[in-house]
Amino acid sequence: MAAPVSATLPPQLAGKFKGSFAYNTIKDKLPVILTRVINNLEQHKNEFFEEHGEKGIEAEKKVIVLLTKLRDELQADKPLTALNDSLPDTTLWNQCLEYHQKLSDGPPSWFQSPWLYTECYMYRRIHEALAQNPPISDYDVFKKEKDHGFFESQEAIIVLSTYLQELLKNIKGLDEKFLKEEFLKLLQVSLWGNKCDLSMSAGADNSQKSDPLLSVEELKPFILVDHMEMLWSLLINKKNTNKQTTRLDIVLDNAGFELTADLILADFLLSSKLATEIHFHGKSIPWYVSDTTRRDLNWTIKQMQSANHKGMSRCGVCWEGYLKNGAWIFHDHLFWTSPHEYCRMAQVAPDLYSELQKSNLIVFKGDLNYRKLIADRKWEFTVPFHQALNNFHPAPLCSLRTLKCDIQVGLKPGQGEQLTNTEPDWMIIGKYGIIQFDAAS
Repeated sequence: MAAPVSATLPPQLAGKFKGSFAYNTIKDKLPVILTRVINNLEQHKNEFFEEHGEKGIEAEKKVIVLLTKLRDELQADKPLTALNDSLPDTTLWNQCLEYHQKLSDGPPSWFQSPWLYTECYMYRRIHEALAQNPPISDYDVFKKEKDHGFFESQEAIIVLSTYLQELLKNIKGLDEKFLKEEFLKLLQVSLWGNKCDLSMSAGADNSQKSDPLLSVEELKPFILVDHMEMLWSLLINKKNTNKQTTRLDIVLDNAGFELTADLILADFLLSSKLATEIHFHGKSIPWYVSDTTRRDLNWTIKQMQSANHKGMSRCGVCWEGYLKNGAWIFHDHLFWTSPHEYCRMAQVAPDLYSELQKSNLIVFKGDLNYRKLIADRKWEFTVPFHQALNNFHPAPLCSLRTLKCDIQVGLKPGQGEQLTNTEPDWMIIGKYGIIQFDAAS
């Protein structure tokens, strides 16, 4: 269930505000995503038949019927309905629906309910349609787009992996100044990798074509909140005090180029001993088109290993080794695919909150994580990040995000208004980014 809305909290974004970004997303983008999913299933009919015979074809037809119905419900702003599957998170979702039913004047619907809830609900309903129809229950309807995004970004991945391998040859001899320069550079590559978001492009190609390292300096003026120095200070101080373990957690966003950039950064942090163990948090089911699952991580590492390029293959071999020896650990808790904002985590998923409390620094990648961090509320631009987190302070944390929805906090007085005057769409076009830190104390 969602937390009661305090009188001091601003409203959540919702499709009921006509002309808003939430309204346009529900009206225009979500139906396109559903149509792409339906088309994807139709295109893979032969594959289902080859693997499962007539049962595969029958299951595909049933899933398409359910998803077509889902699209019709969305476009007609019909009431949201309870889930009928028997998956581990079904009760949680149905409790959430009951809570929204009590809050609303009428039954909660697609446009009238909070955008964060309804958008997550759509992806969970896609999963329900598949879960109810074996033998294709485990089919990832977004795999094709994610794989395409990786292959189309291959030149940029080659540049990054070659750069990393050269860097690692001399890593032990790097002085602190040089180490800092490399950390800041790879951190920014990880930030701008977040531009490659398939849910924003409704599944259309959104891969990384240019050299990501060359872009770092020219993109720096577009970082609206820059707390890189704070991150560096935290990590180098931990290293210099000879702390036995420095644990870094990365809450992942997109597969494809962004995931590869995150893994490059993670490899550098481990090799430079700025971190001694890295925990990745991904999705347990296909989510928001391009979000990273365990399967995506394993697939990416296999692709790197088998690539016909020395730098890529060396990265892949090394990364598989990190996973085997426990230096890298992947988690996929069900909370990450719930509709809950993160200020509810301690109550809804106390085990996950306790796990995050063991971290020395948590890095949250991307827009959806930012929306959940600040509860998808229309805060004033100048509200401090710490305040907007609303008591979500498990450990020092940081958001790496390119702006693709209309919320942002922690700006300087007048900064948001000035941007609005000169570039009205600045919050939704992915041109600007933040590296925003909260010390948690």
